[in-house]
Amino acid sequence: LTDDPEMVAKAYASGVAMGGELIAPGQRTPRFLLWATRDPASAPLARLQIIKGWIENGETKERIYDAACSDRQSVDPTTHRCPDNGARVDLTDCQFSQDVGDPELLTLWTDPEFDPAARAMYYVRVLENPTCRWTTWDAIRAGVAPNPALPATLQERAWSSPIWITP
Repeated sequence: LTDDPEMVAKAYASGVAMGGELIAPGQRTPRFLLWATRDPASAPLARLQIIKGWIENGETKERIYDAACSDRQSVDPTTHRCPDNGARVDLTDCQFSQDVGDPELLTLWTDPEFDPAARAMYYVRVLENPTCRWTTWDAIRAGVAPNPALPATLQERAWSSPIWITP
């Protein structure tokens, strides 16, 4: 599907859009089409994640899975995490790595722990490479040292509406 020129049309025709409800397809495990593109005015993309939520024994649970890694790296099948792509920020002028990260991440993802009898929700989150936090920018412009009590960098994120799975 990810190489199909009709990918978006086929996904809408046979799937559920963000914010929708999917009636669990029997014993089959649903596949999620994940696709994010870089904001041209910001840092390259570092990874795509799926956040899964469910209720177990009356308690809410959450699990984060990395689903796609930048720079042709692979998700570790045991930890479900991407390796560090090496992106860095120069804290003297807030320049960030332009040579690592991707302009676009696209994958099909399947929950390795899917339970067709359980209600669940899934949403997508995309993380950019690190950039300077606004307080670091302000300190540089003012010619003072950044506040050591605050992180100097952050990773901007975007996320989707969830898809709800109903058994």
